[in-house]
Formats: sequence, structure tokens, C-alpha cells
Amino acid sequence: MPDLQDISGLSALRSHTKGDPRIKIAVLDGAVDLERACFDGANITRLEPYWAEDFAIAPEHFQAFLEVESSGKSDDEKNEMMEQAIPDQNIRSALNLRFHANHIISTICGQPDSPVEGVAPNATIINIPIAYSNEDFINPLNLSRAISTAIEQGANIIHCAACHPTQSGLAHEFIDKAVRQAQENNILVIAPGGNDKGECWCVPAVLENVLTVGAMKDTGEPFKFSNYGGKYAKEGILAPGENVLGAQPSTDEPARKKGTSCAAPIVTGTAALLMSLQLASGAAPDAEAVRAALTNSAIPCDPETTEEPERCLLGKINISGAYELLTGEELQLVDLENDVQSSNIESVVMPTEEETSITASNEISETSQIAIATPEITAPVATTSEIAIATNTELGSNIEPIPNLVGGQGVGGQGVGSREQKGAVNSVSIVPSSVTPSQRSSLVYALGTLGYDFGTEARRDTFKQFMPAMTVGNAQVPANPYDARQMVDYLETSLSETKSLIWTLNLEMTPLYAIKPVGAFGADIYEMMMYMLAGQVLAEDNEDYIERVSIPGMLTDETVKLFSGQVVPVLKVNSPRGMYGWKVNTLIESALQTVSEAQSTADETLMRRSLSSFLNRVYYDLRNLGQIARDRALNFAATNAFQAVQTFSEAVAIGMELHSIDVEKSPFCRYGSECWDVKLKFFDPDHGLRAKRVFRFTIDVSDRTPVTLGEVRSWAVSK
Repeated sequence: MPDLQDISGLSALRSHTKGDPRIKIAVLDGAVDLERACFDGANITRLEPYWAEDFAIAPEHFQAFLEVESSGKSDDEKNEMMEQAIPDQNIRSALNLRFHANHIISTICGQPDSPVEGVAPNATIINIPIAYSNEDFINPLNLSRAISTAIEQGANIIHCAACHPTQSGLAHEFIDKAVRQAQENNILVIAPGGNDKGECWCVPAVLENVLTVGAMKDTGEPFKFSNYGGKYAKEGILAPGENVLGAQPSTDEPARKKGTSCAAPIVTGTAALLMSLQLASGAAPDAEAVRAALTNSAIPCDPETTEEPERCLLGKINISGAYELLTGEELQLVDLENDVQSSNIESVVMPTEEETSITASNEISETSQIAIATPEITAPVATTSEIAIATNTELGSNIEPIPNLVGGQGVGGQGVGSREQKGAVNSVSIVPSSVTPSQRSSLVYALGTLGYDFGTEARRDTFKQFMPAMTVGNAQVPANPYDARQMVDYLETSLSETKSLIWTLNLEMTPLYAIKPVGAFGADIYEMMMYMLAGQVLAEDNEDYIERVSIPGMLTDETVKLFSGQVVPVLKVNSPRGMYGWKVNTLIESALQTVSEAQSTADETLMRRSLSSFLNRVYYDLRNLGQIARDRALNFAATNAFQAVQTFSEAVAIGMELHSIDVEKSPFCRYGSECWDVKLKFFDPDHGLRAKRVFRFTIDVSDRTPVTLGEVRSWAVSK
């Protein structure tokens, strides 16, 4: 039976800590049922996503789902029974997501003496539903929004249950960028590898530096359905994934399931415990050190006894080995009554009698109490570099293979690559009093293209009837409301009709937001959008051609359903200030004139190439949703760059091109503001040995329209 005490090393680790509420785990899955007994007393919250809309499910549908799940039938038989019991596919998919989320989250944080005890019951859980139906669940935009929300909430670990199958190993750029942003913010991303029965992969599991988790049986053998190969082989580990006990919605009766999705939360809970020990030792949580400890301590499968050892990925989870790599000490069971001293630290949660007692039905042989973190703990904390040097054979290969663990339906998985070493984990001597989540900012400053939508067939047909017919040759044909040129001509003569459209901000044909002009300047905003749309439909060589627009606004809780069925959040815009249409040709001509005045020896051909390259990098390589503060700063710096082109006129004059754009929190900022430094690095493509030039903007993003502070600074760098 894969209960907690059956997982090698876990009881000993839990005798040191059952987690710390300052360690925050964002679980990206379906919506959890907070009313369940296993969550009573847990540090858990559920956020309502602004990009998706929940809907009620009748109690009889929950009951029907429970009856089918407990029927003992095969998966195929259950599917047939489910279709008969619940004909509505949307309700079935919504129930699947809810059951999945409850099982996974209870495995992580289920409370002691409850139907399901989790691995790290004292950690803080933030449930961020990716969606409420399967179709929206695999939408890359929704997943990237969920990851961005987790970053804003101050998560230390992101447990991503989603699995976007991929044969190429590549991810949608929204997801790839969001995952990299999480890792840059010292967040460990963990994802199941997927249950597709072969050498195939999932996003985000296959992305670099994501901790991928495969599933193994109670016997220690890898499951045949557990995905393997590719990056998984070098960056993934196996965890128990059979007979895993977990909660279900609308009932306190737990269920045992199997799958990579059931194995992954065991790794997530273990990672949270290791981070809790980092806090207890006086260090800050180090995501890369924990990931390296888990991957480098994994126990490889024995090719003599394992039928397909490649399915083992790097190996089986080795909790004792990971602890030793991270702390430099051997993991031993702690008797709290003799070893723990009292502490006055307010951030430490003292265990109650109920928390340290064990029920008769779930009796374990090892002490399962909480070790209180005290300032006297002086165990050395290994550096990331030290962890990376250790080999699997040095980590006690005599440790018994990890037996059972809770199972479930696999949703995703991700490969992990090595990152640049970050130095000693124990370099921080101050224990943070808390990890305070940043408040979600409703400010948005996004780049994209304008579009419009009708929402319904009726609204589309009214435009078709009101718009004048077109003459093609000698014949008249009905107007086409989808033709942006015809729509612009119509709106110029009927400006009031702009309010009848759903205006959208798009990124490469994907609607990101519905734009809602409000306030005294609403009519001006509609008129500006109409003129921006008119610029977008011009020929690219026209001097008034608009390639991109920038929109500042406030994100609301409202959503709009487009004609395609896609639901997008509403962006409220109350002023045309900060709305720009990027007239590329005009920008380049203006920049050329500015540079020529400052640099008499400027080469116009080189300058055109340099400026065009700059625009292409901004347009196509740095796309984002414009919600996170750093992205708003980046977008404004890109918009504002040509206003300050004279500051890097020297680089442009000699044909230097944009190498990279880095964004980091500014150490200097005025009171009440939020400032970010944006560094533009230019290089000479024709002279590789020439030093690069860096130009730094400081952007204040505390207002709806960001603003540049001070002067643009410049210096030379060798790399």
C-alpha cells in the first residue's frame, strides 16, 4: 500500500519538518473543493482566474461521477458508463478536472488525522485553476496566464498538472516564456511527464529546467504508460505512482489512483519539505539547489532486473540522498521530545496534539511529528555546484527502491536541463519572516494588433445588412463584414457603430483582450482604434502603415465570449493617453534624421538594417501579455526607444544591431513607485570582437501609462 510511511526516507524527512507556511506552492490544475475534511486547517486558497468562467454542476452529476469511478470497471468501460450517466461533455470534462485537482492537492497538503494526509501539510497552497473545461485547459494562453499569476503570488514552487503533448519537444512561446520567467524568479517548476505510453513528451515537462516526474509501480518498476526519452532521460525522475490515496470533490471518501499526475505531487511535497529546511537553516529557498539535489540523487534502475531501464529516466526518487546533498548530513529520524528546543519565532507553526498524533487506521512505524525550526540549527547547506558534482553511485545505492505512491490520471510532464550555478545556498544569513505574495496588478501595457469581433451571428448579420454593397466588375455583391478594409470605410461614415463591435488586442492572430473604452474619453478611444485599424490595412510600404499598437488599460473581472467561442478578459481603457500606433516607416525615417544630425558619418544603409532588426526583435521575439510589471516596463521601453534614439545614435550609426533586452528590478526608485531597469545590448554583426554597447532605461510602471525616469545610461561590455 503506497502510503507516506512506505516511501523510503519520507518519514525521516517529515520528522524534521512537515513544511513551512512561508513556502508557497501554486498548483495549476482544475478547481479544488475547499470544503473537504482533508483541507480543514490547511493553508490553502483558491484563486478565481480572470480568463475563465466557472459554472455550476448539479449534485446528481457529482454522485453519478463518483459511482462510475468506484465501479471497479476498466477505463474503457468507465468512459462508456460516464457518457451514459452524464451526456453533456462539458460537464464530464469539468468533473474530470475537479476530481484531478482534489486528488493532486490533497497528496501535497492533506492534513494529519484526516481522510488523506499530504506530504507537506504545513506548506501554503495556492490553487490556480487553468480552466474549467478540457478545451480551455490545453489553451497555451490560459496556461501562460496561470503561470504568470503564480509568479505574482510569490510562489516558490509551481506544480503544473497540464500536459500539452508534443513530438517536437517545442512549446508554444507563451508557455516557454512564462516558464522561463518563473525560473528567473527562483521558482521550481514541477510537472508530470504524461501517460501516453511511449517515447513522447509533454509541455511544460519537456522544457529546460522543469523537474519532470514519471510514475513507477509499487514494486519499483516503471509503468509502461509513463512517457520517457528525449530530455526526460537526463532531467526527469520516477516517483511512486500506483495506489496513491487522494481526495475527491463532494465527498470525504478518498480514492486510490495511478499515473504520472499522482507521482508528481509526491515530488512537489518533498521539494517543499526541502525548501522548508533551507528556511530553517537560515537560508533563502533555492529552487535550483532543490532541483539539482533531487535529480542528482536519483537511483538508476538496474538494467539486469529492469525490462526497459530507459523508462526510469534519471532514476527513482531518493529522498535520503537529496537531503544529504542539500545539507551535507545523513538523514536520520528525529525524536522531537528529546531534540527540539522551544522557539519564539512567530513564523514557526507549533504542532498541536492533533497534528502529531497518528490514527489507528493509518498507523506508521516511524515518528511523524514536526521538527521546529530554531536558530540553533547549523547544518551546512550544500551549494548548487556541490550538488551538481555528486554522482548517483555515491548516494547509497543500497537504499530500498521506493514502493507505493498515490496514483491518478497523468496530465503533463517536463524535462529539466542544467542551469548556470548560482553559488552557495547558505549565502543568505537572514531568515525571511514571510514570503509575501505580490498583489495582482490590474495594470496592463500590451503590444499587439487591433482586431474586432461580432460575438454572435445576429450582430454579424446586422453589420452585413447595414454596410454598403461592393461593386465587383459590373456586379454588386453583399458587403463582407470580415474584410477590415470594408469595415474601416463603413466606420468612417458611421463612427457610432464602433461601439457595436467587440474590439480585441491580438498577438499573432490570437485575441488576448477585449478592449472596453469607458469614461469621458470613450468616444475618443473608439475613434483612435478605428484610425489604428485603418493604418493596419494599408500597404506595408505606405508611410502611414501601422504594424503594431500599444494599449494601456486596467484588467477587469469581466470576460467576453467571442464568435469563435473563445472567452477573453476585458481590458478597460479610460483614456487615449499611452495608446500608440507604430508607424514603422515614419519611425525609421524620424530615427534616421535624428541619428544623422548627431552622427555626421552615419551610414544610412547600415542604420536602416539596424533599426529594422531592432523592430523585428521587439515584435517577434519579446512578445508577452503585458501584465507582469517587468513586461509592462519592457513594452514601454520598446515603444519609447525611438523617442530616445539619439541616446544610442552612435551604435545605430555604425550599424550595430540589438543583441538582447534584459529587465531587472531597479535598486533606485522614488517613493510609491515601481521601477524597472531595461537594458538594451547592441552588437556589431560585422565585427564580432568589437565590444558591445549597453543602454539602460529606468521605467516607472506604477501608473497606467509607464514613464521613463532620468537619462538613458550607456557603457561598453565585452560579452
